[in-house]
Formats: sequence, structure tokens, C-alpha cells
Amino acid sequence: MKDVLKKLENDEHYYGEFGKQYLSNSDISTLLTNPLALGKQQAPRPAFLVGGYFHTAILEPDKLKKYKIIESTTRNTKAYKEMSGGELCLLQHEVDAIELMTEKVLANNMCRDLIRGINVEYERPGVTELEGLNWKGKADIVNHDEKLIIDLKTTADLNKFKWSASKYNYDSQAYIYSKLFGYEFVFIAIDKNTHQIGIFDCSPQFYERGADKVQRASEQYKLFYQSEDFDPQQFFINQTL
Repeated sequence: MKDVLKKLENDEHYYGEFGKQYLSNSDISTLLTNPLALGKQQAPRPAFLVGGYFHTAILEPDKLKKYKIIESTTRNTKAYKEMSGGELCLLQHEVDAIELMTEKVLANNMCRDLIRGINVEYERPGVTELEGLNWKGKADIVNHDEKLIIDLKTTADLNKFKWSASKYNYDSQAYIYSKLFGYEFVFIAIDKNTHQIGIFDCSPQFYERGADKVQRASEQYKLFYQSEDFDPQQFFINQTL
């Protein structure tokens, strides 16, 4: 197990072939909506790149040099297209905005104590078995003193975070990670527009909704990928309206 976790610390292995033997929370949406698309490469999106830079700026600032940053107003300019070489890159004004959010989060005493505590680990991988299947996860922050798993989020509207948590499967993330690490789960979110900060803990009902999603996603995986006689062309969803 130690060898597996050590290997999963490396993003190349975590997101590469080695890591694909495990399901993760990022597979939940696909399994619940379009199981046949499981494992297909998703097109890179600016929002993911911005989120990745925010995480790196707080957790692993020494790795920020891996990001390519271009001084351009949009990704449609001639200068951007020439300098990016077809690769998705960050814009300077996006980086400026992220750095300001990073300062705001770390200037908050509660956030700083949770993130920069004495007995904390960053980007810690874990594996476990749920519903008879192997699952993986990589926690942003494991705070052993507070016995918390802490996840960093940016949001377009902090007042709607509760609804975003359901839409983007943060409930199943909280459930999976609580099983991976044995701690309660907390989200630290910052509004990209107002820079207001929210700290969200998870109710038993939130974990239960996550557990339900994991169960349903696992059923889909077993049906589509472990049932020998299953013909996906004969599959349909039946509901009463």
C-alpha cells in the first residue's frame, strides 16, 4: 500500500495509466450521465487551469513555474496564439486575480491556521474500496491536529455555493475523501468577484447524498464495464414524468 500511495503522489502516475485502475470523484458525473464516456480525454478548460494555479499558489508555490503565462487580454489575440503554440495558457490578468485571492485567503486567520497548521500534509493521495470497487483521491490539505480534510474552491457566487456543491458533486467528494482519510471534510471557498470567503462543513445529509451518488455510479460502472452479457445499445433510462 505504501508503494501505491508513493506512486500516486506523482501527478503523472495519479492521472496516468497507473491511476486509471482506480475510480475517482471526477468519474462520478460521467458514470451518472454518460457511462460510455468514462476515461475519455476531456478538452482542457480555462476554469480548470485557473483553479489549478490557485491550488498551486497556496499549497505548492514552488511549482508555479510550471505554468505558462501570457500577457494578453484574451485567448483570441494574435499574440496569444503565437506564444501559446496551441497550448492552453494562463493570461496575466488571470494570474493577478488569483494572486490577490491567495493573499485574501492567507490573510484570514482561520483559513491560515487550517491551511498552514503544524501537522498538515498537502496533496496527499489515498485509496480505498467502496461498493466493491477501488477508489482514489488526492486531498488538498489533511490537517491532523484538527482531524480535517480541507478542500480549496473558487466560486463565481459564494451565495450559491450550496447549490454548486450538489451540481459539481462536492457531496460525493466529501463522502469519498472521508472514507479515504477517516476525517471530516471542510471546504474553504472564495468568491472570485467579491473575494468573500466561506468555510463550509458537511452535514450528515450532505455525506448521505454523496454516498448515494457513489452507490449509483458504482452500479453503472459494474453494469457497463463488468457485466459480460451487457449490450449498451439496449440500455435506456425509464422515468415517469
